[in-house]
Amino acid sequence: MRQRMSLRLIAAAAAFAVASITALGSVAAGSEERAPVVLELFTSQGCSSCPSADAYLGELAKRGDVLPLSIHVDYWNYIGWVDPYASEANTARQKAYMHALRTSYVYTPQLVIDGRQHVVGSDRAAVEAAIEAAKAAQGVHLKVEVNEERGGRMRVKVPPARIDGPAAILLVAFDRQHVTQVQAGENSGREITNYRVVRAIKKIGRFDGTETEIAFDEISVLPNLTADGCAVLVQSEKTGAILGAGLAWMNPEGS
Repeated sequence: MRQRMSLRLIAAAAAFAVASITALGSVAAGSEERAPVVLELFTSQGCSSCPSADAYLGELAKRGDVLPLSIHVDYWNYIGWVDPYASEANTARQKAYMHALRTSYVYTPQLVIDGRQHVVGSDRAAVEAAIEAAKAAQGVHLKVEVNEERGGRMRVKVPPARIDGPAAILLVAFDRQHVTQVQAGENSGREITNYRVVRAIKKIGRFDGTETEIAFDEISVLPNLTADGCAVLVQSEKTGAILGAGLAWMNPEGS
């Protein structure tokens, strides 16, 4: 694992996060139907510790109780391989979690669960424990309806809920998978498969707890970008916790 602090400290921080998950962003829900647990893997093709986490995310992508996303950061590009899916925006999102989760470092592979806790993305036992803790946690876990309509339009519907402050409604465009022959850096000579590769994250609205419906044109929101699928996340602007999620596939083979 590429890190700036010891594995022992990371494990301790992760254990604390799992233990305190119910205290972060806990508010009464307005819907009994539970959204999938959102898993954001911060990864890099330039990190030798990441391929095992990338492969595990591919396994998680086959499950219906989670919504995995692979978010590539750019701070390992200097090693010699420029990750084609990395961006400053992705790194900024990870750093925002660093502040929200009160950690003092970023690392890869980091898996952020529902915006409320984080574990090492290749630690299967820790990941499974975190998923189960997220399912059992109190708070808002809204199942968001996301539907593709004719003419390249999409419609998003967020059910009502009592929330502690406003939340952003985010559209996350992703590809099902990409296979890359890495030719330099720590993974030079390796073939890496990345799953649910995030290509763009755009804010499309705001949620204040009342039922919210948004219709928009894919092309206007995501110009010059095609994607296999789109996730919609409702994320607290106060804590960073994911309050709701939904998914739609544009490519029928991706379902």
